[in-house]
Amino acid sequence: MPPPPDLDALSLDELKKLVVQLLIEVTALREENQQLGAENARLKDLPKKPKLTPGGMDKATEPDKRARTKEAPRQRRKRQSGRRTPPVTTERTLVIEVPSGSRRRGFENYTVQDLLLAPQVIRFRRERWVTPDGQEITAPLPPEVSGHFGPGIVRYVLMQHVQGQVTVERLRAQLKSLGVRISEGQIITILTANKDAFHAEKDAILEAGLASAAWVTVDDTAARHAGRDEYTTHIGNDRFAWFATRPSKSRLNFLDLLRAGDPVYVINTAALAYLIEHGVPESIVAALLAAGSRSFDDDAAWRVHLDSFGLGAGQRRRVTEAAMVGAIVARGLLTDTVIVSDDAGQFDVFQHALCWIHAERHLRRIVCVTDEQHRLVDVQRQLVWWFYADLKLYKDDPTAIRRTALRARFDRIFGRITGFTELDDTVSRLHANKNELLLVLDRPNIPLHTNGSENDVRSFVTKRKVSGETRSAAGKQARDTFLSLLKTCSKLAISFWDYLGARLKIPDADRVPWLPDLIRQNVPA
Repeated sequence: MPPPPDLDALSLDELKKLVVQLLIEVTALREENQQLGAENARLKDLPKKPKLTPGGMDKATEPDKRARTKEAPRQRRKRQSGRRTPPVTTERTLVIEVPSGSRRRGFENYTVQDLLLAPQVIRFRRERWVTPDGQEITAPLPPEVSGHFGPGIVRYVLMQHVQGQVTVERLRAQLKSLGVRISEGQIITILTANKDAFHAEKDAILEAGLASAAWVTVDDTAARHAGRDEYTTHIGNDRFAWFATRPSKSRLNFLDLLRAGDPVYVINTAALAYLIEHGVPESIVAALLAAGSRSFDDDAAWRVHLDSFGLGAGQRRRVTEAAMVGAIVARGLLTDTVIVSDDAGQFDVFQHALCWIHAERHLRRIVCVTDEQHRLVDVQRQLVWWFYADLKLYKDDPTAIRRTALRARFDRIFGRITGFTELDDTVSRLHANKNELLLVLDRPNIPLHTNGSENDVRSFVTKRKVSGETRSAAGKQARDTFLSLLKTCSKLAISFWDYLGARLKIPDADRVPWLPDLIRQNVPA
């Protein structure tokens, strides 16, 4: 092996040539090392190294945790509420015999948590009177009693079934072992019947969310009910979650859900703008303006009004969509709220933004035949990933200069022509959605994806699998309602058990509900 050259005696050009030569040798040695390792593995019959795909574009573009801890001091973690000692409900003082002459040093506290599960059978002796005119009067039951099972059992059944995902059969076995005489039919009645107060609060949650939220994410999933194909739609953000199961997943259905239980139809400026935007003939718009009444209380009144125009099925649907948009705007909902979706057509209403995760999936699904096609798709996906990572950085520090640069960079990435027809067509379709993909540049507070909705819907699918008993319409409605309340309590950091305990003791359904108030306040619960 020749001795190393005297580096001090070499010129700048000679040093550069030496560095290039060394880099070539290092690369060759690395390739040789990999080949030897592969040959060694083949001779030893070792398994091949698995190819693991990234967990998702969002995780893959997260900054390195180690680098983040070096850049900024670690913030002190908040203590979880579960570590604190809960409030004392019973206090017992323990004494001990001591020798004479001992000095008292106060008390030492020792806390024990316990749970009492015991049946309680209450017999109400209701006083009865007969008035002079022969009318019989009986003392009323307490307001919290609405049947032969008290609020404690109702609370336990709802929490176990909705949150604990315990089936009706197992719930009956639990209660029977505790000494409660109850049938499966009575448990189903507790889960589904007389829940108007909870249904009203669920609608109030959606109304409060759509009136105060800066953004919502939406998604839907297939949900068979009573042997028929139906669809569950989720609407929510980081403060609330709302579910509804319907036989349809059309835009008409989605707009009906956005009305939050209000059956009113309104023809106003927003409705007319919707008609013009979707190319409805001017003659129909003029006829609606000249028809007089602009507000209709329910479906029956609206259908009678539509029948007077003699419209076709498609035009009736479009005009009905417009009237629903008008009703939503008239109530002050979605006035400045962005709807983030996965590009499903029914969700493209009001201010609309697209999920970047779903946009990138179109590239991932391209079928490649040659190595060159694989390379072109991988390059395009990597460019999108880098752009996505920079969008996340922009959300933390939005500036006009970065906004302009990102818009120009978007055009370069999604304006590339590679010669691979399927890739070029996919990129062109994504470029056509530029305004919806880049709405985050003008509204940095909105999310880049719909992961929140997908996670919430996933929990609904799990819950649906243990709800086979709820085949009635009332059961389906109760399932949607209580999962909405459970998810919203979780997002607002409220115990579902405590919520049920307080709500079941309030018979007045017109009382201002808890959860919508907290959503409107827009402060941590």
